[in-house]
Amino acid sequence: MPRMRVFYEDWQMECCGRRFAVGDAVSWRLVAYGGEGIREESAYGAEAWVENHGGPDEETAGRVGAIDLVRQEYLVRTDPHLRERHERAREPDRGSPGLVVLPSPYRMEAVPGAYTLEPVDACPKWFGGEEPGRGHGPQRVRRAVGVLVTLEVPDVPDATPPQPGDRR
Repeated sequence: MPRMRVFYEDWQMECCGRRFAVGDAVSWRLVAYGGEGIREESAYGAEAWVENHGGPDEETAGRVGAIDLVRQEYLVRTDPHLRERHERAREPDRGSPGLVVLPSPYRMEAVPGAYTLEPVDACPKWFGGEEPGRGHGPQRVRRAVGVLVTLEVPDVPDATPPQPGDRR
């Protein structure tokens, strides 16, 4: 049976995905990388990604052959003034107006090529990772960003995921 690598992003799973494990039969809307300028480069060697929000109408059915948890390394820069505002907001005084929404004091940039794959038996529903520390200056943290799935698909000519805009 042919195999393809599929990236299932953390937010797609957390939002509206269903947990799955190695050996499970699944059916997903897949979009190929590199089509029509959308997501030119594949993520972590994947040929396609799962699209739960407005993807192609047709789904690709297959069986999960393997799952790797993807942990990406990030360079984190902290805005000390915003972090100070966050700390003050955690202990409001009596004159506080109530709920205050603040932007994150952290700017995270993925470090190219700095990721690991960890074989797992099942896809988690919730992902996480290290939180930035309180130190000044740039820091590095690792966060789980999704799973790379080896999907065994039936040997049919139309089993490839559609390109963006493909109306099959």
